[in-house]
Amino acid sequence: MSTDMTTFDRHDTTNACYVCCDRHADLRPTAPALQIVDEDRSTTITFGDLKSRAHAFAQQLAGLGIKQGDCVAALVSRGAELTVAALGTWRIGAVFAPLFTAFGEEAIRHRIDQANVKVLLIEDAFRDKIAAIANLPPVILATDLGYSSESDTAPDRLGESDAVTPPIGMDLQAPFLRMFTSGTTGKPKSLDVPLRAFASIESYMRKGIELSEEDAFWNLADPGWAYGLYYGLIGPLMLGKATLYNKRSFDALSAIEIIRNQHITNLAGSPTAFRMLMAAGPEAMAPIRNQLRLISSAGEPLTEDIVNWFREHLGVVVRDHYGQTELGMVMIESPSQSGQERSDGGLALPGFTLKIVDEDGNEVDTGVVGELAVDCDASPLFWFAGYRETCPRNEALYRTGDAAIRTANGRISFFGRTDDVITSSGYRIGPYDVESALMEDDRVLEAAVVGKPDEQRTEIIKAFIVLKPGVAATPSLVEHLKMHVRKRLSAHAYPREIEFVPHLPKTPSGKIMRNALKNAA
Repeated sequence: MSTDMTTFDRHDTTNACYVCCDRHADLRPTAPALQIVDEDRSTTITFGDLKSRAHAFAQQLAGLGIKQGDCVAALVSRGAELTVAALGTWRIGAVFAPLFTAFGEEAIRHRIDQANVKVLLIEDAFRDKIAAIANLPPVILATDLGYSSESDTAPDRLGESDAVTPPIGMDLQAPFLRMFTSGTTGKPKSLDVPLRAFASIESYMRKGIELSEEDAFWNLADPGWAYGLYYGLIGPLMLGKATLYNKRSFDALSAIEIIRNQHITNLAGSPTAFRMLMAAGPEAMAPIRNQLRLISSAGEPLTEDIVNWFREHLGVVVRDHYGQTELGMVMIESPSQSGQERSDGGLALPGFTLKIVDEDGNEVDTGVVGELAVDCDASPLFWFAGYRETCPRNEALYRTGDAAIRTANGRISFFGRTDDVITSSGYRIGPYDVESALMEDDRVLEAAVVGKPDEQRTEIIKAFIVLKPGVAATPSLVEHLKMHVRKRLSAHAYPREIEFVPHLPKTPSGKIMRNALKNAA
């Protein structure tokens, strides 16, 4: 199997558990793999221990009949249990599907069904979320992995043995992750991430985040989503670096404490998280001034106020990066020659070729707004097999749905979105699920949701609702609908504003005119 991620093209097989764990455990078994910060302590788990526990979980899965290609899902908060679940799943050639812990019942049910989940690993705190879901696959409690908040010792009940079975070698086109799209035009669809995506992940860790041997790294993003999973769990481990998990509820003061005490030098996250740090004020941030070497931003547009504040009060430039679940990161912002000034746009991540195209797929001139696309034939690190769905003309382009322009110096700058995905607090939210949840109330005749600009969250979800005849628009109904969606989907995917309207604007063919609603929001 391949041991050098920069030479994937010269090898036929590999295994994600080997890439992220075993090869490091074999050479440096006592090296730290996980740093877990809880309320009153910090725990270090080594690569050697991680390998042993991943093997034990793989044995348990095999005992349940899980085989290569089967899907194992985990509804588990960030920490050792989640990492062991992923590694143990990969070890036997199965496919891992993370479930965001803030999802509600319907969101979980849909993903379990669509991903064809064969085993569900769940934290005890989330069991009520699956209580009403019919036809569940076999369920394993996370406590059976031997990781509890009281103990960081290796588990005995999973049958650890000195003879560790090697990971299964797999073709580079074989999937190791099952993720979900944002659900722009319908319910979120599953998509498989193949092993060859490791080359793309490594390219971003080295060229975008610029993770060095000396760095202590922390990705603030939740591993239930692509940026946190690809570049918070997989990326550091594949490079033999420890990844940090914060088990506490995120707030600015605790984050500052973690950055100081864990000597973090390289930070990644979303603008929403950075705004929360800013809210603590310069005095609170003073203990970590000049400590951070690099900060990477992704998930939503990075605004100048964040860049200016961090430069002034922390002495570091925040760099804006771009990607999607279907792509991983494909565009990075490199610093100007001065090192402390922002560039005026991004460049393609090495291994990708980006174009700005018109509706016919032709490249537009410099300074002209078009759609950002990946030239698949000229992008050796491009891995998404489903890109043809975005190419009605059978062109070798992956169309991102985002509008951009190319500047005079060849960099790419975003102009806006061409789709209806809502970006709120770093999460990309498709309108269909929210509208469907609203329509479950028998008092609602029609519903449409759009993103409304918000200074702190980038956008909030605003719902426009037509009630059935005779139904009164009351404040209590507003609160009922908000809470219903929040319970059905998740805490970040409910409408923070609801407006009752007599009708929705539509085209002659009956399609909702979302741009008109956005203007009215």
